[in-house]
Amino acid sequence: MNYRATAVLIAAGWVTGCTVGPNYHRPAVQVPPTFRAPDPLPPAQATSMADLKWWEVFKDERLQDLIRAALAANYDLRTAVARVEEARANLGVTRSNQFPQVSASGNLQITRLSRDGAFALPASLVPSQNRNWGEAGLNLLSFEVDIWGRLRRATEAARANLLSADDNRKEVVSTLVSDVATAYLHLRELDYELAISKETLATRQDSLNLTISRQTGGVATLLDLRQAEQLVDTAEETIPTLQQQIEQTENQITLLLGRNPGGIVRGDDFMKQTLPPEVPAGLPSALLERRPDILAAEQNLVAANANIGIAKAEYFPQISLSGFLGGQSTQLSSLFNGPHSAWTFVPQISQPIFTAGRLKSNVKFAQAQREDALVQYERSIQTAFTDVSNALIAHQRVREGRVKQEALVRTLQDRTRLAYLRYRGGVDTQLNALDSDRDLFQAQLSLAEIRLNELLSVVQLYKALGGGWS
Repeated sequence: MNYRATAVLIAAGWVTGCTVGPNYHRPAVQVPPTFRAPDPLPPAQATSMADLKWWEVFKDERLQDLIRAALAANYDLRTAVARVEEARANLGVTRSNQFPQVSASGNLQITRLSRDGAFALPASLVPSQNRNWGEAGLNLLSFEVDIWGRLRRATEAARANLLSADDNRKEVVSTLVSDVATAYLHLRELDYELAISKETLATRQDSLNLTISRQTGGVATLLDLRQAEQLVDTAEETIPTLQQQIEQTENQITLLLGRNPGGIVRGDDFMKQTLPPEVPAGLPSALLERRPDILAAEQNLVAANANIGIAKAEYFPQISLSGFLGGQSTQLSSLFNGPHSAWTFVPQISQPIFTAGRLKSNVKFAQAQREDALVQYERSIQTAFTDVSNALIAHQRVREGRVKQEALVRTLQDRTRLAYLRYRGGVDTQLNALDSDRDLFQAQLSLAEIRLNELLSVVQLYKALGGGWS
């Protein structure tokens, strides 16, 4: 009979090649030949900025230290890692259902019979009042023969969920690198604005002292004095606002690092911050294989597709096997001898007859979920192309604006120098000097913001292309 049981198991395994439900095929997606940008991009090449490691993009050593610290302690990333472990464990549990579950069991029963009981036998017939009974063996727990592929589809879905969780972890890493770099560059830009404000305040204070001296000598008017005081007050008012923004930005960075609020060690000056001068976008088709959010959305689609097979398999009979193989004896020494061996083999089959539309509704529900996952997958692709295009547009347009702003700052610097020379020489009024000073201060602050936006456009492009997670 053991041979028959083995034959049944082999036959069952042979017929498990049948798997109901649709097999997954990647949907056809229309990929543009090139990314949209203001100026025509050079012919698309396989090389992409996203192929660089994040420490090859961000050269500031202090920024690299901050990113490493964030990757070690950031709360969002730790949550994403835990979810990967959850998905991996769930895959192990789900996959185990495809295999027989065997457990060992044993028991020993010791009984003493009473000679004065209701069913007492003569002593000649019962030489001993003690009765021992032992049993030991292997139990084949209920094992479903996966003829229709229900368990294999469940394993396929669980494996896709694991890959999706890992891709989501990569997306968190990419976003974290981008967020830390963005916050740090913003912090250095605020430091630069603060330095400009302090330098401007010192210059205006010198101008105020000169105006006071000239007004005392009767050369300058009271109006000149009040205008000089106004510029000093304006510069002084800017400093506390910038200091507030600096401290709050430091707190934002420490939160990304999983630390209590505190200061941040600085590295290179803002105007010395460098990012790759060339930002090749690469092939648009490569974006589908590099962006973690697209890969995660595709794995969600794979899981939803497998769930259809699970739902359809419920229509068909489920065959399960259970059994016992061991020995039973009143003597432990002979428990496993041939005459005392025992076994059972229990095949079971169940077939749904009437479910009031539950099975059909489950299939429709799984199909609807697949359509939803398909829409999210297609949307993630279009979002990715839009993100890259927006970053390319920002990089080119902001760079053009930065060049023009630099020219404006140089012009205003020369104008301010000449205006103060004329004012101190008594050739011109103070009004022109004060106006040029005010215009220069605003132009310098605007240049710092434009320079920051140019740097951030590279950071955004790097993330949009799917870089930063490796």
